[in-house]
Amino acid sequence: MKKIILFFFLSITTLSFSQGKKSTKTGEITFEASVPSFEEVKATNKGVSCILNTKTGEIAALALVKGFRFKVALMEEHFNENYIESNKYPKAVFKGKIENFDSSKLSSTAQKFTIKGTLEIHGKTKDIISIASIKKTGNSIDITNEFDVNVDDFNIEIPNVVSKKLSKEVNVKCHYVL
Repeated sequence: MKKIILFFFLSITTLSFSQGKKSTKTGEITFEASVPSFEEVKATNKGVSCILNTKTGEIAALALVKGFRFKVALMEEHFNENYIESNKYPKAVFKGKIENFDSSKLSSTAQKFTIKGTLEIHGKTKDIISIASIKKTGNSIDITNEFDVNVDDFNIEIPNVVSKKLSKEVNVKCHYVL
């Protein structure tokens, strides 16, 4: 598993020097599974790797699951050990394509694009479609998107004792500056 992750990072480094590719290792993903009247269930990972092929619109992102940080340390422990099983499933991967993407037409004003791809979490893969806001910031491309996932689609079990405190619909927000 470590070899796969190392290969991904080496690929990003190599591809970042190739024309038509942009990448970052400081992307950010935040997810929230909070339920009103209960404690906030929210985590952020600020070490997400993302690569974009500016010629084809192909995009891929990799987040190490143990990189998600919660306000409450006990939530983080339960997330890693009981729910997402990060020792068994250490990463979350998205691979997709930005439809009708043309980097030469980007400006400092955000434009809406549809991203279609697959999200792999907890050993399961699910098709994802989201609307992204994409703009040019200096020499960088700024991508922000948001989508919802259902924990049942990824076989993530929520024990009955806390089922009322956690939403099965998880809101995911991504931000990359490439």
